[in-house]
Amino acid sequence: MYTKPKYPIIIVFRWTRRYIYMFFFISLIPVVLYEVLGFTWLTLPWQPIGLIGTALAFITGFKNNASYDRQWEARKIYGGIVNASRLFATMVNDFITNEFAINEKPDEELFKVRKAIVLRHVAWMTSLRHALRQKKSWETAASNSSDREHMKSIKVMEFEHSLTEELVGYLSEDEKDYVLGKTNRQTAVLNLQSKHIRQLNAEWLVDNFRHMEFQKVIGELFTLQGKAERIKNFPYPRQFATLNSFFVWIFIIILPFGLIREFDLTGASLLASGNHNFMYEVVGDNFVWLSIPFCIIIMWIFFAMERVGDTSENPFEGMGNDVPITTISRGIEIDIREMIGEDINEIPGPLPEYENTQM
Repeated sequence: MYTKPKYPIIIVFRWTRRYIYMFFFISLIPVVLYEVLGFTWLTLPWQPIGLIGTALAFITGFKNNASYDRQWEARKIYGGIVNASRLFATMVNDFITNEFAINEKPDEELFKVRKAIVLRHVAWMTSLRHALRQKKSWETAASNSSDREHMKSIKVMEFEHSLTEELVGYLSEDEKDYVLGKTNRQTAVLNLQSKHIRQLNAEWLVDNFRHMEFQKVIGELFTLQGKAERIKNFPYPRQFATLNSFFVWIFIIILPFGLIREFDLTGASLLASGNHNFMYEVVGDNFVWLSIPFCIIIMWIFFAMERVGDTSENPFEGMGNDVPITTISRGIEIDIREMIGEDINEIPGPLPEYENTQM
């Protein structure tokens, strides 16, 4: 997630520069054929091209709205995880007591129990974000050279460290082996959490009512996890995404053939104006060449909006404008570990930004 007030245009140009070079040649070739080689028949009327552009603007807007909805839903899911995590930590702090215990435990032992549950919750968030960062066949960041170059400037923790490395210190060795042996690691962690709380209920460190409340929160965590997995595992319908990409490229290819004629007519009108000023004559004779920069600008606008929609479809894949699940998870960890009274020196600090980007 980019954190500055304005997104620098230089980043956008750097991200799309390969396509700008392509747009230059797509715009140049028809003008050379028309003006230099005399293929004056090589034009198209502007009206149908303008109609295609108008329709394309609506289609691209529809796609971008749908892509943004997926991204915003992902952010709401992680907002729910923030709230549920704080509630869970409050319950761990206040519900695990000696009030109904069969065998009372000293405060140090109770703190260890609370800390184990809270650290296991962090392990759940860690497992979930690693699952959400896994590559899917329909995601574009790994296959697009511009996206790969853009991602080099940011650090994604899940790509630099394995889940095995990140679970160290949050789970016991037996628990870690159990979790890593499962296909859905995040579900395995919540299963361990439920078993531990059931054990505390058997010891009456948690009474029956509080046990049910804990299970409700775990159920809410399962719900939020399932919502995030739904976005990750179900892509934006490929027929919409693919057809929109085809339409954009069709428009880009035919655009110069319409603008050539319009700019040539404008140049001719300058010459016919009766003004024999030298600049008028030079500009009028060569006005058709000005279609090249205008073509590039129009092509870039449509294509940039198409790419924005592409990179917003999958809000967990690791691009710079994705939902910052790693930063959010670290913020939750700091909150809930402070809530149970853990030593501040043992709690990790906030994650740094890279290139004004949170991941």
